[in-house]
Amino acid sequence: MALTRLLRVFNGTAVGSAQTLSRAGCSRRSMCSSALQSCRAWLIDQYGTNGVLRYTEEFTLPTINSASEVMIRVSAASLNPLDLSMRGGYGATLLNLRREPLSVFNNHSEFPLILGRDLSGVVVDCGSGVTHFAPGDEVWAAIPPWKQGSLAEFVTLTEYEVSHKPKSLSHIEAASIPYVANTALSALVNTGGLCKESSSKKRVLIIGASGGVGTFSVQLLKAWGAHVTVTCSQNAEGLVRGLGADEVVDYTAGDVAQQLEMMEKFDVILDTVGGDTEEWAMHLLKPWSGAKYVTLVSPFLLNTDSMGLFDGTCNAGLTLHNKAFQNIISSGVFYRWAFYAPDGPALDEVSRLVDAGKILPVVEAQFPFTQVPQAFQKLEQGHARGKTVVRVAEEDDSWTESAESEQEAQERTQQN
Repeated sequence: MALTRLLRVFNGTAVGSAQTLSRAGCSRRSMCSSALQSCRAWLIDQYGTNGVLRYTEEFTLPTINSASEVMIRVSAASLNPLDLSMRGGYGATLLNLRREPLSVFNNHSEFPLILGRDLSGVVVDCGSGVTHFAPGDEVWAAIPPWKQGSLAEFVTLTEYEVSHKPKSLSHIEAASIPYVANTALSALVNTGGLCKESSSKKRVLIIGASGGVGTFSVQLLKAWGAHVTVTCSQNAEGLVRGLGADEVVDYTAGDVAQQLEMMEKFDVILDTVGGDTEEWAMHLLKPWSGAKYVTLVSPFLLNTDSMGLFDGTCNAGLTLHNKAFQNIISSGVFYRWAFYAPDGPALDEVSRLVDAGKILPVVEAQFPFTQVPQAFQKLEQGHARGKTVVRVAEEDDSWTESAESEQEAQERTQQN
């Protein structure tokens, strides 16, 4: 099914199985009340600290504007460090250009802006060309940072950004995975060159493994047969070992570089921390073997914010080129930046791994929708042991049942 959906992405066709095609007819049916014009959401009207978060019950309901879009009622959302950064204006220059390409020529404002990249929920409406989903389907997704986020009752995404939720997880559990899954897959597969077939016996080091991306990456790599070493604090050792880490280095117990130097060198390093890590970690890779250093912490968006689009892009490109060239010449290892990329078909495979028991959700804290500012405060404390999740809607079927009853009533009226 993932292959079918990828082919539709590239070819623009609606190819699918008989079951998929049979669902296309009902995909136009809506579970969303036509009388509903607004919904609850947490917004920001300017960049800043927690004080800029604003609750409203009058946010305009998103609409389906293309044949490939689906509308989702959000059951749960989770927060990521990116949400903290975006609240403060991180990436605003480039992201606003992606939202509105003509913003370079006018004063287009991105506000009001909804944060939140993860969601788990229920499809309530579909565009006429949607074949993979129908109203009532339980789904999960990671929302691109240039779109309105998941801290709202409803969102609209393309079907290629959405995946069926694992059957074994609640919405709360499912909401903890999509963003970190797409980020880890982008880093390990697209940038690091790893996959299920190539990971066996590979030695991988994850720097900063107790957060969302780290805990997911440990499980994914172990499912693929890799040997995984991680760094974390002593009080997170039980967590990462429980997820399958082979070796754990406590960065609070002395010189972490010295501890790692005593081990066999690595094929891939995934750096989720940044800072001065590159200065001591690069030589932990196997020299002249095609080994890769992949970091999720790059200056690209910071540069475009501080220097402008053109100068920032050029400066970041020069930085990447110099570091990559220096390392390939001196030791034959590759230096790469990795970025989160939303990918519904990739989540299809993750869903299968979850339902097979290969990947478990790691939820550290839960908050009701009324306490989104408190959820942000929890995230700001750092030293995460998994994800912080917001319950946007209580997990029951009352809304779905009432929506279906209303829909059936409307259909009976039309038939009469």
